[in-house]
Amino acid sequence: MSKVVLITGGSSGIGKSIGEFLTENGFKVYGTSRSPERYPESKFPILKLDVKDVATISLCVQSLIERESRLDVLINNAGVGITGPIEEIPLEEMKSHFDTNFFGPLEVIKAVLPQMRKQKSGLIINVTSIAGYMGLPYRGIYSASKGALELVTEAYRMELKDFNIKMTNVAPGDFATNIAAGRFHAPVNQESPYKTPYGNTLKLMDSHVDSGKDPKIMAEAILKVIQTENPKIHYKVGEFMQKFSIVLKRILPDKMYEKLLINHYKL
Repeated sequence: MSKVVLITGGSSGIGKSIGEFLTENGFKVYGTSRSPERYPESKFPILKLDVKDVATISLCVQSLIERESRLDVLINNAGVGITGPIEEIPLEEMKSHFDTNFFGPLEVIKAVLPQMRKQKSGLIINVTSIAGYMGLPYRGIYSASKGALELVTEAYRMELKDFNIKMTNVAPGDFATNIAAGRFHAPVNQESPYKTPYGNTLKLMDSHVDSGKDPKIMAEAILKVIQTENPKIHYKVGEFMQKFSIVLKRILPDKMYEKLLINHYKL
């Protein structure tokens, strides 16, 4: 019997690539979007779900279980970017960002756990980011939200171990997607003391995404995780240096690592 997979944010970018690849490999895939009617050509069904709206989460999960009578894999992929000097990002934007990247995924997990507990099996994959392993300049709020999801996964795994429900993180680096177009950008204020370094860093970040790898690489990594009997706690997918930067943070003195980031971003 084909495994049933739910992918939040499955209408574009990494989520779409994962959904198409898993569909090609025999999985019964459902994606989600706030506006599913915009994707009539999708290769897998798109259900209505807004991670910031608990009612839509409940209805989506309930509808899927009514159709399939089970849910084997949740891929918490929906998320947004945010950039800017932390001092200049409005507090409401920070809270909105955490609602999407942190609290939203937790609400989706909460909605699927009763069914997974009932069937005594399940896998939850939280798509985080390599940026979540370090505080990046002008991406500090994004780093914080993804880092928070990484840590919560560590705790959740231990709480779920008695129910045969597995949970893991998959942290991508830069992939060629539309995340840059959809992220919140604090404006480059001409009167801001951060004008020059923020403007330069923004251009560098966008160039990294534009030259990023094919998101199918992420889809292939997700398939391997699903096929693993006992997934690890953390997976990283991306360029060698992006993954190696996490190793360097672990072994270098804090100030030396900070200096590497300063030099990288030409600050």
